[in-house]
Amino acid sequence: MKPEPRSRPRPKRRSAATHPNRQAQAALLFLLGVTVLHTGLTDLHLRYVRAGLRPLLLLSGAVLIATAVATVRYEWRRRPREDGHAPHREPRISWLLALPLFALILVAPPPLGSYSATRTGTALREPPGFPDLPARGPLRLGVAEYAARAVHDNGRHLRGRPLRITGFVALDRAGAPYLVRMSLNCCAADAQPVKIALTGSIPPVLQPDTWLEITGTYTPRRTKDPVNDGPVPYVEVVRAEPVPPPADPYDGTWNG
Repeated sequence: MKPEPRSRPRPKRRSAATHPNRQAQAALLFLLGVTVLHTGLTDLHLRYVRAGLRPLLLLSGAVLIATAVATVRYEWRRRPREDGHAPHREPRISWLLALPLFALILVAPPPLGSYSATRTGTALREPPGFPDLPARGPLRLGVAEYAARAVHDNGRHLRGRPLRITGFVALDRAGAPYLVRMSLNCCAADAQPVKIALTGSIPPVLQPDTWLEITGTYTPRRTKDPVNDGPVPYVEVVRAEPVPPPADPYDGTWNG
């Protein structure tokens, strides 16, 4: 007797219970694009990247949405028609991938503050040059600009000038107060602190992460950061006033 022919094994199909179809993938891609656009059109992007990267965020969001729309159109055109089989529905569990997108909008992470600043050494660097300052009136400087001019330019153009500097308060392990601003190169992941030590008329009670506007003057006094021994200049405080946190909590305009 002739042996019966063996049936060929059927190719295994991916389980629809574990793999979303292309329409579901396009929907998630669309949601991601909308989230990126929302982040770029509001101040929310300042929690993640420096302000100069906003146009790239908007472009990325538009590209993601266009890709999602193109994917849906392509999928509708290639639907099987000859056998009448309907395409697999996406598994419901795949929509859990959308939860991080909604969390990005609804639960924005707080900006880095005193906890990170006191555990990271100052990232002060010498800039390539120092722009001219106004000849008269008080000088409004950023933390990084004051620190760079005080350390690397020996305060030449700061002596005898009233200064206004805004930053948040950080206290080291010994309780010494600093005025800090986190400096960005690209995004919050690479943020590093630049610090100014405070002396003079300091408020008797300082809470970490409180934002202050310092009115004061330059002093040649310096100290070393207890974390990395980096140079930290002092500022002579005349008055310190609490202020609301700025819309952009990071500083990406100075420090090299």
